[in-house]
Amino acid sequence: MTEPATPHDAGVVVVDHPLVQHKLTLMRERQTATGAFRTLARELSLLLGYEAMRDLPLEPVEIDTPMERMEARRLAGKKLCLVSILRAGNGILDGLLDLVPSARIGHVGLYRDPETLEPVEYYLKLPDDVGNRICLVVDPMLATGHSAVAAIDRLKQAGCNRMVFVCLLASPEGVACLRRAHPDVRIVTCAIDRGLDEHGYIRPGLGDAGDRLFGTK
Repeated sequence: MTEPATPHDAGVVVVDHPLVQHKLTLMRERQTATGAFRTLARELSLLLGYEAMRDLPLEPVEIDTPMERMEARRLAGKKLCLVSILRAGNGILDGLLDLVPSARIGHVGLYRDPETLEPVEYYLKLPDDVGNRICLVVDPMLATGHSAVAAIDRLKQAGCNRMVFVCLLASPEGVACLRRAHPDVRIVTCAIDRGLDEHGYIRPGLGDAGDRLFGTK
């Protein structure tokens, strides 16, 4: 089950399936341990992946079943590219790879300046032919939106023009920022929370996704 985040923006999809909301609630809880948090992130990325990949193109193919020959459908064109915004994006990358194990992988390394809240790039590695692929850009949190915009800017500079942004949680500010900068990029998320605090964290949120994924705080 999916529904648009607002009645006026079909480019934002909130996946409201009961399993998604249940698992997200478990992730939000303070007492959820690192291992369980990591497992839940992987499971949610699988469920989000179904929606994010809803519009993948198909082509007909003739196959033989054990019973007879038939015309079936398979994915058409180049394989997907999954682009992780480091480091937290890696926490939902594995679940998407379970769905499409042959996908190519790219990484964009960004950290948020604590004073300006603006992203600073420190790493970029993409497939040479990324411009010919549909890219799923993944990061658990769409908070201010600045990191997502910076990552998508770099992908467009590399020639990519077909992208979906996948996150566990978003803020209204982050959604507005990304939609304003890149209205052609669809956003798929589990929930849009109340807003940001003075430090740029999503409230009520689930804390720092990277720290909770990797047990660093």
